[in-house]
Amino acid sequence: MITVSLEMLSLRIAMDTLSSLFTQYTLSATVFFSGRLCGISSDHASDTAGHLHVLRRGTLRIERGRKKPQVVSEPAVLFSPRPQIHRFTTDKEIGAELVCATVEFGAGMLNPVVRSLPDLLVVVLRTMPALEPAVDLLFTEAFAADTGRQAAVNRLAEYVILLLLRNAGSTNLIRKGTLAGLADPRLSKAISAIHAGPALPWTLESMAEEAGMSRARFALHFNNVVGTTPFDYLAEWRIGTAQAMLKRGQALKLVAPEVGYSGTAALSRAFLKHTGETPTGWLARNSDAKV
Repeated sequence: MITVSLEMLSLRIAMDTLSSLFTQYTLSATVFFSGRLCGISSDHASDTAGHLHVLRRGTLRIERGRKKPQVVSEPAVLFSPRPQIHRFTTDKEIGAELVCATVEFGAGMLNPVVRSLPDLLVVVLRTMPALEPAVDLLFTEAFAADTGRQAAVNRLAEYVILLLLRNAGSTNLIRKGTLAGLADPRLSKAISAIHAGPALPWTLESMAEEAGMSRARFALHFNNVVGTTPFDYLAEWRIGTAQAMLKRGQALKLVAPEVGYSGTAALSRAFLKHTGETPTGWLARNSDAKV
């Protein structure tokens, strides 16, 4: 017989709040470099993708345009969730041992996780032990020549990012935004309910009930932790969900009621307000599917 304590069950439920994000935003990583970098790298740049860099040995000087250079001199994970030009400088003789990947997580979409992360997140491995086994396996696969190596390292890079996101909120690495909200015992219930049911006729009272709080306390606490109002968060989740459905080829008239809007006109107005584009215009830039 297998028994699960209430504490273990609560922990599993709390960690699974991230799953609601991955129902709409597909995480995709592609490893493009593994080895020893000596001297100066070329510019890392992409129009749509972010970057993951995992440093196992050596020292990296990170240069990002006019921003102050940053130096990392111990094993670490570097995650840039949004496109940005950056380059590395290392010792010409000693170099730095790296695995690098491009990362897309709902590119071009209203992604609450990406929006709440800094331009560059640097996590020293000794401060987040949960990452170490996955990083060890990533380097083992990256420096091997086994069949299926590329697929393996891509999936492992995605797993490293998932672990990073899972632990960022619970370790107070991210103090504001969706991850911080999902790490909050009360807000996570409301946020997960919103993620699961964007079409529901949400009110401030119904959201507060999910969190087990009064309306006033919920609204204030939500804004302080997530950095936006509950209704603004709801609207952005609805538009992000609509974007995901449109990219999958679903018709606009069918998408609207699924995300809480009375019809295509109402969804189009909200879409324009939050993205600056019509659904048709946005889809033309981001997918071959048709509305």
